[in-house]
Amino acid sequence: MKSFRTLATAFCLLALGAVVAPLARADDWNRETVVTFSGPVEVPGVGAQILPAGTYVFKILDSKSDRHIVQIFSQDKKHVFTTILAIPNYRLKTTDKTVITFRERPAGQPEALRAWFYPGRAWGEQFVYAKSRAIELAKETNEAVLATPVELAAAPIEALNTAPVEAVAPTGEPVELAQVVEPPPAAEPVTVATADPLPRTASPLPLIALIGLLAIGAGFALSAFSKRAV
Repeated sequence: MKSFRTLATAFCLLALGAVVAPLARADDWNRETVVTFSGPVEVPGVGAQILPAGTYVFKILDSKSDRHIVQIFSQDKKHVFTTILAIPNYRLKTTDKTVITFRERPAGQPEALRAWFYPGRAWGEQFVYAKSRAIELAKETNEAVLATPVELAAAPIEALNTAPVEAVAPTGEPVELAQVVEPPPAAEPVTVATADPLPRTASPLPLIALIGLLAIGAGFALSAFSKRAV
């Protein structure tokens, strides 16, 4: 009876582990994060979409090597406020807390969402605005902003996966993405140490001569031995 109870307990623990482990991996993949804004915040959408002060949930909907799709939910996760295209952005120092950055706006205007960094990750999400709004933000903040000609709020997910992305300057002209998105640091060249070959200190001729003499001596010895045998 005791052994049966032990086996039952072990089975329950294994079953619990099978349920909990996938959930932990799923949370790490979609990077679900609860964020509370103390004031109104502008997010990419149709025109200037403003979220009032409150608590929201950020999630990664889709993740590719060169772009991510982020959704912002209500606190109860029953309503999606916006679906945002983002480009991976690199930071030199990771933190153990969520970091969200904003674009500085004139006094009295809501801050505009710029980037989101998940705890412990060097790569974050740099948000892309519709081109018309990106140009306006670039002029207001005097810095380049990521832009796409696709209307983000009305576009299906498939369109966001292939939407062109550029950076626009305050003048409205396109600039290099590197002015907005921090590339990862260049990898240090790896130097492989190799052992130096041993110096050749002498000619091989004496060794060859010695081998020849030994061979001749062996020949004489064999000849003498064969004579004695006869």
